[in-house]
Amino acid sequence: MGLSSRARALRHGVGHFGTRAPGAPRRPATDDAAFTARGRTVLVTGAAMGMGRLYAERAVREGAAAVVLWDVDAAALEATAAALAGAGTAVSAYPVDISSLEQVQAAAAAVLADTGAPDVLINNAGIVTGSYFWEHRQQEDIARTLQVNALAPMHITREFLPAMIGRGTPARILNVASASGTLSVPRMSVYTASKWAVIGWSDSLRLELLAAGHPGIRVTTLIPSYIRTPMFAGVTAPLLTPLLEPGAVVDRAWQAMLEGRARLQLPWTVALGSALRGVLPQPAWDLVAGRIFGVYRSMDTFTGRRPSAPPPAPPPAGITAETPAETPAETPAAAEASR
Repeated sequence: MGLSSRARALRHGVGHFGTRAPGAPRRPATDDAAFTARGRTVLVTGAAMGMGRLYAERAVREGAAAVVLWDVDAAALEATAAALAGAGTAVSAYPVDISSLEQVQAAAAAVLADTGAPDVLINNAGIVTGSYFWEHRQQEDIARTLQVNALAPMHITREFLPAMIGRGTPARILNVASASGTLSVPRMSVYTASKWAVIGWSDSLRLELLAAGHPGIRVTTLIPSYIRTPMFAGVTAPLLTPLLEPGAVVDRAWQAMLEGRARLQLPWTVALGSALRGVLPQPAWDLVAGRIFGVYRSMDTFTGRRPSAPPPAPPPAGITAETPAETPAETPAAAEASR
């Protein structure tokens, strides 16, 4: 990467480091029925660790021409980029706090200039606070959860979608929601609200692209139950709904995304719960979800992990600083990470 690109990114408060592969083959995206990641550009948010890193690793294994990594944790992001380099894929990393529209726009502009619009966009990053609603802090918990989980996927997609449409080639968007976006879960009300928003927006976007004559750009909404990651450490799995293994979820989600499926709910009890909630009277559903399946008690034992801090403000001219700021004090049972 040239120095001018790095300087431009730092000027906007977004550090950018990565590997470039001049002359790397880029596959013409013409066969929608056989869509693969080979020869294409894949962008993953929350890519430094957890599920996001697994998506990035999958893209590299499948021969993507370029993989673009976004995450708030600059140090972890750099380590992930280094681990993925050297396999024939151009890997670039952009430390960015996606709760900031300004940083999203700056990072997106840098990606468009350096790599071009992604062929695959995976909106994976998310945060959760596990406590009663009245214990949520206004800005740090309520506003930030909605910004990261609900608004950021919209802002990021909005920055890239015009270029994806204008290119006229098949593309894929995978939006990571949650089973909590299909029902009510005590002690995670704001997270639940954010995922309800993602599901409604994501599927509406799918229909808008079809209605506007862009069937080659497929939108898939992933709706999983609890996944065995540090983000949801301590949760109690509901009846017949075991904690999902991250690798298995990525495998299923990746295939659904390539196929352009509208929705993937994991495991099967997620769809069952949605159906029951739709037909049962509220008191009956509360009994089933609360006392029988244990959904309403699933967050009672939640511990999560310590939240990551947003990236520091850009350093003064001539000074490079890519170490994250000190982690703020932890809220009651709070966790911030990629899924």
